[in-house]
Amino acid sequence: MLKSALAVGVAVLAFATPALAQEAAPDLEPGLSAPEIEFTEWTLDNGLRVIAIPDEGTATVTTSLWYEVGSKHDPEGRSGFAHLFEHILSRKTENMPYNMIYGLTADVGGTRNASTGSDRTNYYETVPAEYLETMLWTHRERMFKPVIDQQVFDSEREVVKEELRQRVLAPPYGRLQRFVIAENAYDVLPQRRPGIGSIEELDSATLDDARAFHQAYYGPDTATLIVAGNFEMANLRALVDEYFADIPRRADPVDLTISAREPERTSPRSFVATAPNVPLPVAGSIWKAPGSGSADSAALDVLTAIMARGQSSRLYDALVRTGKAVDSAMFYGESEEGGYVASFAITNPMADADEVDGLLKDELERIRTEPVSAAELAEAKSELFSDSLQRRETARGRAFELGEALVSTGNPRAADDRLAAIAAVSAEDVQRAAAKWLAPDARVDMRYVAGEENPSAYANPVPMPTFRSLPSATGEPLAVLPEGERQEPPAAGTRPEVVAPDIMERTLANGIEVVAAQTGEVPLVTMTVLVPGGASTDTRDKAGVAQFAAQLADQGTADMSAQDIAARLESLGASFSANAGRDGTFFSLTAPAANIEAAGGLLASIVRTAQYPQAELDRERKRAIDGLLVEMKDPGALAGKVATLVMYGDAPYGSQPGGTAESLAAITREDLLQHRRTWWHPGETKIIVSGGLDPAQATSLAEALFGDWSADGPAPTPPSDPAGEAQPVRTVVIDMPEAGQAAVYAAVRAMPRDDERYYALELSNAVLGGGSSGRLFEEIRTKRSLSYGAYSGFADRSDDSVLTASAQTKNETADEVAQIFLDEFARLGTEPLDEALLDKRRLYLGGNYARSLESSSGFNGIVAGLLQQGLEPAEAARYAERLAAVTPESASAAAQEFVDPEQATLVIVGNAAEFIDGVRAIRPDVEVIPAEDLDLSAADFGLQE
Repeated sequence: MLKSALAVGVAVLAFATPALAQEAAPDLEPGLSAPEIEFTEWTLDNGLRVIAIPDEGTATVTTSLWYEVGSKHDPEGRSGFAHLFEHILSRKTENMPYNMIYGLTADVGGTRNASTGSDRTNYYETVPAEYLETMLWTHRERMFKPVIDQQVFDSEREVVKEELRQRVLAPPYGRLQRFVIAENAYDVLPQRRPGIGSIEELDSATLDDARAFHQAYYGPDTATLIVAGNFEMANLRALVDEYFADIPRRADPVDLTISAREPERTSPRSFVATAPNVPLPVAGSIWKAPGSGSADSAALDVLTAIMARGQSSRLYDALVRTGKAVDSAMFYGESEEGGYVASFAITNPMADADEVDGLLKDELERIRTEPVSAAELAEAKSELFSDSLQRRETARGRAFELGEALVSTGNPRAADDRLAAIAAVSAEDVQRAAAKWLAPDARVDMRYVAGEENPSAYANPVPMPTFRSLPSATGEPLAVLPEGERQEPPAAGTRPEVVAPDIMERTLANGIEVVAAQTGEVPLVTMTVLVPGGASTDTRDKAGVAQFAAQLADQGTADMSAQDIAARLESLGASFSANAGRDGTFFSLTAPAANIEAAGGLLASIVRTAQYPQAELDRERKRAIDGLLVEMKDPGALAGKVATLVMYGDAPYGSQPGGTAESLAAITREDLLQHRRTWWHPGETKIIVSGGLDPAQATSLAEALFGDWSADGPAPTPPSDPAGEAQPVRTVVIDMPEAGQAAVYAAVRAMPRDDERYYALELSNAVLGGGSSGRLFEEIRTKRSLSYGAYSGFADRSDDSVLTASAQTKNETADEVAQIFLDEFARLGTEPLDEALLDKRRLYLGGNYARSLESSSGFNGIVAGLLQQGLEPAEAARYAERLAAVTPESASAAAQEFVDPEQATLVIVGNAAEFIDGVRAIRPDVEVIPAEDLDLSAADFGLQE
């Protein structure tokens, strides 16, 4: 399926908790199973539950603390408060000054974050295993000695408001996801309120509210510590006792129990919601559903997979394949006390919305009244088992799967139990669950269309209940201790010895290069096929050919239809994707090891014989054009498209990979066939296989699938100068009056991947915008609370790349963020970089790289990128070594040469009236272009006479 912005939007909306499963059933593909999550559990006297998941095959450890406190516990009038508090608790403690936690993780090669759901809030880090004790110390600090003061409260509230603008107000379907559905899925449960909150209720919150929330809910008696990775069990037990055993239970606890339950809905109703940036209308329905752990939960997992999972699903066939809708979704959203099922379609603008809604309801009635087929049942189960396999490929993934199931059920074995329940679901179970939970009388029908924002239009007629209020905070806030009095975090322990996987390389007789490595023991395999012919080979009038050729390749082969391919892949539990980058095309297949041979046969057929049936092309072209409508309403997506064009102009890299409405309309079936015949050539093909498969077996499999592939003509020659000449510096403002937030980009020309200065710029860029310890994040989010995040980076390309700094902010501060970008560019190029700073950034980059190599998909992505840029696979193991060779002088020289504010092009997309004067004060020569007038096919935006 074409991965348009529209498809991404649907994926974002489908935020149901993933189904969890465990062992094979007779109607699954033979051999398909997922290993149980092995763990050890104990509980301290103060109530802290501890779960240990050892894994000697990784060099990392993940520490995660799960509090059974979620958005359902938000006090009356304080929606979004659990989420706000999640931000607050990550900032200060008695012994950790503001944001010290960032340095303790990123500066040793780790990563950290936190998240809030309905049932829980979790705080987690993945670091090199020798820093286990350090991370446990930080969790003790945040549990026992947090500093909740006015400064951290005010700054984090502003950050959360920017997150709300970025995730809710700016995206075309953000309000539907975060506001509309929950308001109408529940009547009396607190889950009815948006977990992210509202600007008004965030503004009305006080510091005392935050302190009261912590005292009421946070303590060892509401928490579970999950540690997963490489550690010694006896040492972990001793450390847990040392750092947590003396923390007292909550002094004045508030019961976490939510006693309310949803009443049965016995009469249908409907509403029409409007928002200012909705490009395509939505039609759908919502039902109440059971909470986690219900006897019907597994059946609803299987039901929604049958209805909406993949291209062989019922909704895809009835709505998307027929061209009536451009995308569809159905998901089961669950929490401890109750859940909901939502089903909807994004309507083709040429279709009748009422007809689409009728087709959707026909499919819902069919699953309520007719048994599903054995093939549908098996396919859905295989998909859900494969999901679990992919999560369980790493220790971190196993920790999260176990944790998510635990906090909603109280049972640490709930993830495995859910898998077993899915395996046991019958066709009768699916029909019974559908009849029970998807009754027409219990339905709320919804439409989501363009218009002025009007929350009253979609307001639930049931009065919003009054939720609990909390006892007032007692005592005085703690404060960060003076520098000389603070306890230092523990030093690193002993680094475990972990042997890197052997990489086997072989060239087949037809010239195909094969790279294979066994990256783990979980029976999951990823196979990636890399061919030349990326977006840089497109002509401007037919931009999108390479992407179309890749993403429509599974829509029909010499001997299988699109439906046949989708059904077979999904029945094997396999996931397939294809994408054309600037320099080449990637095909990626992930499947259970037991099914990789059969799934690989489909992959080979797709790559070698894709046929692009006209009907499939016509439908997917229309969907892609509709997807562009979505992207043109999203400030961040649009800013990226504009930046590509202004940085590369009319050179090959300046083409839009996804095309424009005009170029997509011009693409023919013969264009796609010719692209495949020309560029997908065995003499230039490379195959990477990794995961839980022996390298010798993997190599033999690649030879069996592709060893007899031949081509008539010579291998193709890629464009000689895809980046073209450097473009003039420009300041471009795209005026989007309805934008809920502004996107700000600052971009400079960078070098190709094989340039000897690559690692020097990689390291200096990590100082500038590498994660939450980068200068951009520090200046824009941490110090000024202007954005949810600010980062910079550059892509690996065979010709000149572009280094881009980006952030989203409220419209009125877009000019301020742009100035900070330019100031930090100047600082990077003029202040010498010292060795101590670069050492921290080396660890940060090396840690991210090493974590990617732990999963089969991550390993394949890195190695495929190296091969595409003409580098050896072994370069993947030399990353840390290459960074270590960079001197402060060479890093500073790279920054000075490339990151020059005078050479930086600015692109800002948003409501120009709110920031244009400030931008003109920075750079008087500003191009202001209305969003509706944009033509992204030429460097002058089609505005020149």
